[in-house]
Amino acid sequence: MTALYVKICGLQNAETVSAAVEAGADAIGFIFAPGSPRTVTAGKVATLIGLVPQGVETVGVFRNQPLDEVVATARAAQVTTVQLHGDETLGDMQRLHEEGFRTLRAFSVEAYSSLDAVERRRWASERILLDAVEPGAGVTFDASALEGGWPHGFWLLAGGLNPANVGALITELAPSGVDVSSGVESSRGVKDVQLIRDFIHAVRSHRPLQSS
Repeated sequence: MTALYVKICGLQNAETVSAAVEAGADAIGFIFAPGSPRTVTAGKVATLIGLVPQGVETVGVFRNQPLDEVVATARAAQVTTVQLHGDETLGDMQRLHEEGFRTLRAFSVEAYSSLDAVERRRWASERILLDAVEPGAGVTFDASALEGGWPHGFWLLAGGLNPANVGALITELAPSGVDVSSGVESSRGVKDVQLIRDFIHAVRSHRPLQSS
């Protein structure tokens, strides 16, 4: 059984980065998209990444920002991975690969549902994150709204996850992994160390349904 991938996103300080790493996160995310209460600077992230051991993925999250700006910020921050969370194209993803970054491409469940079969095949080689309409708002998307099925490759479930509901949603939807931000916060934008630990424990202690 392959362990589920766990990403803790929207981190801003050494305490929460260390808590996520020590609890066993596979990836930690930093928000560079403007307008979020979780936005950080590249310089701050470069310092925090010093706390992250090799093997833990570091992800910079961007939304509809010029690609040259994305590349420059990601390099300055020293992240390993770029997550695009807007209207970016497959060509943008290829550019990021050429620049030496791993990638994640986030879609709302509605946006992914709107892709036809040909478009889905074109995106199949990319790692996909499926989120609610408003990322970071703590709203769980309506899984019944997804038409045409889930991505066939690696995909992360995000949107409204928390320590209390993540196990049931993993069982229901069988993602490759999960991504959480607001579900481990004591107030909007403020991460809670114990909730981070509880969330990762809930994922790691989950046992999938056995096939008959």
